[in-house]
Amino acid sequence: MDSIRTTPLIAVPDLGAGVALKLENLQVTGSFKVRGAWRRLATLSKDERARGVVAASAGNHGMGTAFAARELGVAATIVVPASTPAVKRNGIEALGGAVIVDGHNYDASEVIARRLAQRTGAVFVSPFDDEEVIAGNGGDLAAELHAQAPDLKRVVCPVGGGGLIGGIARALQPHGVSVIGVEPEANCAMYESLQRGAALTEYDGGETLAEGCEGAVCERTFQLVRDHADGVERISEAAIRRAVAWCYRTAGTIVECSAAVAVAGMLEGVVAPTAAGTTAIVVTGGNIDPERLDEILARG
Repeated sequence: MDSIRTTPLIAVPDLGAGVALKLENLQVTGSFKVRGAWRRLATLSKDERARGVVAASAGNHGMGTAFAARELGVAATIVVPASTPAVKRNGIEALGGAVIVDGHNYDASEVIARRLAQRTGAVFVSPFDDEEVIAGNGGDLAAELHAQAPDLKRVVCPVGGGGLIGGIARALQPHGVSVIGVEPEANCAMYESLQRGAALTEYDGGETLAEGCEGAVCERTFQLVRDHADGVERISEAAIRRAVAWCYRTAGTIVECSAAVAVAGMLEGVVAPTAAGTTAIVVTGGNIDPERLDEILARG
């Protein structure tokens, strides 16, 4: 995995003593998602590589899959919903992936992608319901964090399908590190799954700025979060906007709305830092349309 960057962990005293940002927005594709995609594609057999891969994505998993496919000489087709920002669609194509825009949300696009994979014989690469993807996105990131901050006590991360938080929590629980997830309250399948005690494998939530957090969860990630994480909190759309602006103006880094939910959790006091040791906030990506960023900053 020589192509995967070790991203910086930078202290941000404005959020409290010991709080630091894990800047996965500086990852090679602008998102942590390349970690899991690379690990999954690296396991493909010669025959599977020849058949190519298909993925469904709100954008970042698609970019990660396209990057790994290009590096490994595999053809990749990515199905994205209509809500996927242009910066992500263009990014997938720039990395050599074929983009199909189909579906009103992520879950609809996944159904279409799975049918395409079945029809063509390509390998479907899930953004979260896959052990290799979880090990790359969550496990490898957790190991990197722990090496950078041996006094790590808490990790705060955005939640979508649950692969990131599940992988991080499973890896860090034995080290006594608590892991808290944050979701947009408009679209929070994992939060609602935990409340109900059952995985919402079909979910049609509301619209949110954090398109990367949209959609259902799976049994695998639900069980990981239930058994290893310390909970999932929710945040408003207004708080997400404030967090994007705060990251730009105060932390000096560009983040997408899905990545800002964890920062928002800290800014709004929904999640608190630990009394001692490092609290790391995973900034999952920076692939935001310039027009969206300008609009958020203009609104103050």
